[in-house]
Parts: sequence; structure tokens; C-alpha cells
Amino acid sequence: MVDYTKFKLKRKEELAPFLEDKDNLFVVACNKCFKEFEIGDEPECSNFELIAGEQGKTLHGCAKIDFLCNQTLSAKTLQSILPEEAENVFVISCGLGIQTVADLTDKPVYAASDTMTCTGHHGMALTETRCDACGQCYLNLTGGICPIIDCSKSLVNGQCGGAKNGKCEVNKDMDCGWQQIYQRMEKQGRIAELLNQPMQIRDYSKVNFKFINKYVKSVREKRFEGYYGGIHPTENKEFSEHLALMNFPDPLTVVIPMSQHAGAPAEPIVEVGQQVQVGQKIGEAKGFISSHVHASISGTVTAVEPRLHPVSGTNALSIVIQSDGKNTIHESVHPAGDLESLSPEQIIDIVREKGIVGMGGAGFPTSVKLKAPKPIEVVLLNGCECEPLLTADHRVMVEFADDVIFGLKAMIKASGAAKGIIAIEDNKPDAIEVLQEKTADIPNIEVVVAKTKYPQGAEKMLIKRVLGREVPRGGLPLDVGAIVSNISTVKAISDAIQTGMPLIQRVVSVTGERMNKPGNYIVKIGTSIKEIIDHCGGIKGDDVTVKMGGLMMGFKLGNLDVPALKCSNGIIAYETVIKEAVECIKCGRCVDVCPMELRPLYYTKYALSEEWEGMKGQNVMDCIECGCCEYICSSKIPIVERIKIGKIAIREGK
Repeated sequence: MVDYTKFKLKRKEELAPFLEDKDNLFVVACNKCFKEFEIGDEPECSNFELIAGEQGKTLHGCAKIDFLCNQTLSAKTLQSILPEEAENVFVISCGLGIQTVADLTDKPVYAASDTMTCTGHHGMALTETRCDACGQCYLNLTGGICPIIDCSKSLVNGQCGGAKNGKCEVNKDMDCGWQQIYQRMEKQGRIAELLNQPMQIRDYSKVNFKFINKYVKSVREKRFEGYYGGIHPTENKEFSEHLALMNFPDPLTVVIPMSQHAGAPAEPIVEVGQQVQVGQKIGEAKGFISSHVHASISGTVTAVEPRLHPVSGTNALSIVIQSDGKNTIHESVHPAGDLESLSPEQIIDIVREKGIVGMGGAGFPTSVKLKAPKPIEVVLLNGCECEPLLTADHRVMVEFADDVIFGLKAMIKASGAAKGIIAIEDNKPDAIEVLQEKTADIPNIEVVVAKTKYPQGAEKMLIKRVLGREVPRGGLPLDVGAIVSNISTVKAISDAIQTGMPLIQRVVSVTGERMNKPGNYIVKIGTSIKEIIDHCGGIKGDDVTVKMGGLMMGFKLGNLDVPALKCSNGIIAYETVIKEAVECIKCGRCVDVCPMELRPLYYTKYALSEEWEGMKGQNVMDCIECGCCEYICSSKIPIVERIKIGKIAIREGK
């Protein structure tokens, strides 16, 4: 395989005389990109240390950084490791990394390497810094500002005298590169060094390679919109976004798992042969992090036994109910009264008793969120629905706007928050319009329009995008004074208070390119996925993958004889894509798109070698499994699958 190393250490004969009048060194080395990925240090740093040691120089450390040209991440790293006593910083990288370091520190920065011309991509740096890969780096002579790129005429021996008001005479929109070089060198007390250097001769036989173009610049602007990373997958929401909600026909049988939420499974409180009614509690929450479960139809309990769970793929204790066709409502289902008359504690009790959990996918008990141990300033309602294909929350916002607002008001009161914010991505103009109109006269509720980007709906990303706050590593939204809730969740809260109905049904998007008749349906919990798909005309073709949830974070269903859950927001059918994974080439794309600012390429390597401590050290437990890295991976590696394996191993203490 071609080793696109991009740079090589300057020769000893060139470095030794350059080091003579410099001491107290610190070395920053890039771990190289676009090469087959191996976990291990590149040799250039130790080679430089050897050369410096032979001259008796004091070395205050060496930092080895992945994708040094990634200015956002490198800035954080350098801030914490660059020692005060270091007087000179030597950088071993391509021109991108050298310029990046020079922009991030006031200390003199020198190029210890030369960028090499190659025929492949020259990195995935999304920065303003550029490099021509000319093979003879001048950055050690010019303070980290490139005379080839930053001067319109590519002069290597000083400015031409044609600059006016700091602008180039050739390109009046471009700052004079040499004026910038003089200013930086003067600031660093190195102007004499600049003026006394010998004449530089450029080797024009070497081929220049310009790699940053207008497209990359446009990507850069999108990439840092609101939060780091993220992607823009094809949405395909047109299959169902225009289709109004419809009531799915009542099933003859439902299978209701006792585990539809985060935390401990509920415990069955009904027996085989017992008659139950709609809204009747059939499963009792066990523990603080748990949730009650209720009957979605009236009829007879025919089994209390393990049944296949759609998410875990294993058998989970479930209650099977045979419908009597009457849909008799249980006596416990009645309105709770006016919102104004309810206390925060009463609202929380209602939410807990009615079995309401996060309906965006995680299934975390909502009553636990509302009873936060820290002060809450804002309830942030997630109306982004950033997953491709899904339109369930979109239709709820359009058709049940009043209920959404009522549920949000209830959460604001229960949590003691000062205000509520409904965040909606700009690809849902009809939802934005109706909610802005209905909240115009409500002083403590605001509708915020967010530029569409995945995974904006993840709570940490949404908080950063809307509130400008960053949830600390290992922390929760309440650590920054926020509660994040899903659109369908607040609709369920509204139902619980206004009608007394527990969470027994939800809106499900049945969609995808291979679904015969897409639609948005109000489905009873426990309804068979196969029954839902059959009602929608089945699926087209044989090479089809069916997922519960979204395209990116949903769960593949190998068996369709499984029930819809409280958090089943979608059933999607799409063409099966067969990926043949090859070795990671360390292109850095996964690092560029990871919204949690992690380095997913390490997870793929550590998982294969079962180095679980290595994965833990790379903060794999902070991964939200959004799939951005896998979506963008050049080598088609199943990164999320390996991440899940690693997390399980770490939790089990392997």
C-alpha cells in the first residue's frame, strides 16, 4: 500500500547548524495521515530528539498529536501541554501542521520537516491554512507563514515593494504575505534572523499540489455550524413528511415487554387469564430508574413469558394480551385537572404513574429528569428529528401543536425552569410556522430555528447549538441547567394530564425507499412490526434491510415478529448495502465528523486486538453511537459495531 506520509524529517546536515543558536526546545509531531493505520509512534520525533541530544540541547518534551492540522482539537491539546519554559517550538509535520501550530502560539515555531509532493489527497484539514507540498519547507525561516502560499507571487526572499495598505498589488483582496512575516518575526524578536538569512533558491522542478478548493471551504463552514463535526446525510424525508397522521387499526394481539425504558425492567402485576382494560397498569416500575407499563388494548392476558425483544435481540419478559374488540377504558384514566392547579410534585407523579419515558429512542424515565437534583433554567424541546427518513415528530408538531405547547408548559412548571425552547431544524418550515404563531404571545417559550445537521438532535449537540453551553465529559444536561425532551414525549405528558391516558400509543413513521406505502401512524404499543409493514403494502424486493428507529442509530430487525415499543419512532425499509471493509488508512475523516470530538479510528484498531483499556483511554464511553464516523469512513469499517463491543467489554470489566 502507498504510504502517503506527506512529510519527512529534514536531513541532519540541515538541522544541526540550524539548532546551534537555539535551546529549550519543545517538539510537536504529527502522527501522519493517509497511511495504513497502526497504533504506534512515528519515528521522526525520536530521530529529532537524538539530533538535538547530540548538540546538548535541553528538550522540554515532545507531543505526538493526531491530525495536527485540525485546529480546533490541536488548540485544546497544545493549551494544556506546551510548557512555559520552552523557548522554541519545532514541528514535525506537513506544512499544514506547522502553520497551525504557528497560529496557536506566540513562541517561535520552526519546521523540522519538509512536505513531500504526492499524488493522493493531502489531508482533511478544514482550516484556512494552506500548503503547496513543494518539498522544501520555508516555514522555519518565516515564522510559520508560508511565502509560497501567502504571497501572490510566491517570493521567497522578501517582499517586492508593491504592497499598498497591506494589500498585494497583484491581488488587492489578499494581504501581503511578507508584511505578515515581518510583523510576526518582529513580534518574536527574530527580525535580525530574518534579514540575515542567505538567499533562498526555489527548486521549480518540484510539482506543486494545491488541495484546498471551494468545496472544502464550503464544507468547513457547515462543519462548525453550532458544534464541532456532524454530517449531512441524504434525508429522504419526502417519502412521508407530507402524509397526515392516521390511526393504525387496533391489533388483535399485543406483546408488551416489561423493558421499554432505561433502567430496571418493570415487574408484571397481572396473571394469565386476567381481564385488562385500556390504560390499566400491568407492569410495576422496579427502582428509581424504571417505568410503569400499561395495557394498550382491552382483553385477556394470554401469556406472561419471555418474548423476542426488538432492541436487545434476546428474549425479555412480556405480557401478551388478546383483544376483546371493545377498547374499554380503565377507571384510572381521567383528566388530572387544570395545569394551573397542579403542583410541580403532582405533575411529576402523573408523569411517573403514566409510564412516560423519552420517546426519541433512549427511553429514559421522564419523571427522573423532571426531579433533577440541580436547578434547571431551561427545558429544551428537541424538534430537530435529524435522522434521515423519520417524520413522526414533524407530524406531531404540525398536527398537535397545542398539545406540544401544553406538555412543554407542564415540564417548565414541574422542573422549575424559567423558560422553554422548541428547537426545530430549518427543513420543517410548516412546523416552524405553526409553533411560532402559537407561541408568539407566550413570553417564556421561544422557537429556535437550527440549520439542519446530523446529529443535532443528540442532547449534548442540541444544548451546544441552542444554548452555547457544553455538557462536561461524563456529565448530564442538568449540569448546565437544562432538561432536553422529545416532541412526542411532551405530547404524551399532555395526554396524561388532559385525558389521563398513560403512554400506550405513539406516532411511528413507516417509510423508506423499499416500503410500498409509507405513512405516519398512531400505533398501539405492542403492535407487531410485521403487522404494521403488511398494512403498508409490505416491502419491495428481497435485498432489503428493515430497521426500528432511524437510519443512522436504529436497530436492524432480523425477525419482524417483534412489538413496537414506547421509543419506536420509525420502521424503515431500505436497500441492503454490502460493505467490504479494508484496513484503516488514517485519513482522519472520522475525527473531522465526530460531534463528541473523539478519535474513532483508535476504536476500530483496539477492538480487533481486544485492547479494552486502550479504548477506555480514548474515552469510548463518551461515544453517543451516532454513526457519523461509520457513514464517512473511507475504508467501510463497521466502527459503531466495534464501539459497542468495546463498551460491553469495558462494562463487564474485561
